[in-house]
Amino acid sequence: MTLPKDPAILLSCVNTKLRDEYPSLSELCAALDADRAELESTLAGLGYHYSPSRNQFI
Repeated sequence: MTLPKDPAILLSCVNTKLRDEYPSLSELCAALDADRAELESTLAGLGYHYSPSRNQFI
């Protein structure tokens, strides 16, 4: 699966996958061959950061 390029859609997609399929952001990135730093940077541009305790971007 390719992650969406649009940051807002990316946020929704990643949070859904974290909720339903992956126990951590590291596992999501490994499974989808995604660059974690790039993903976090893109979503930080929207004002979101990853919360390990909640396993979602908030």
